[in-house]
Amino acid sequence: MRSFLTNILLTFVWVVLTGEFIYQNFILGFAMSFFVLWISTGYGKSSRYFPRLISAFGLIFYFIRELLKANVLVTYDIITPKFKMQPAIIAVPLSVESDLEITLLANLITLTPGTLSIDVSDDKKIIYVHTMYLVTPEKFIEQIKSGLERRLLEVLR
Repeated sequence: MRSFLTNILLTFVWVVLTGEFIYQNFILGFAMSFFVLWISTGYGKSSRYFPRLISAFGLIFYFIRELLKANVLVTYDIITPKFKMQPAIIAVPLSVESDLEITLLANLITLTPGTLSIDVSDDKKIIYVHTMYLVTPEKFIEQIKSGLERRLLEVLR
């Protein structure tokens, strides 16, 4: 947490010194201060901040890619005359444990077009997901577990 606050402080110092209060300057200042902190801490060996931040960007880019793919699939299915939907409700076993992790995973699933988080079991071991395009249940479960869930755990743990 201290590394993150130092990174933000150095970003604001950069913005004030340059005198340009535009978002590009904030991004540049954040990247430069991240690099300086990373070098000064021995290439991030003493802090979990650096791998977590990199994992967070990985999660963001992965989610955007999945979001675009799902949008194209749903749009194509709407535009074409023949529907290719195979709706199903799948029980996905969870590796995430805390309420925050479950909530974030459920929201990421729901934000992706074609999928909807319906419910979580009482013991918080299974999430029920409605999908519009089911190939096989095993493949769908693997996509959730090796995609969103794994990347979310890399950021949060």
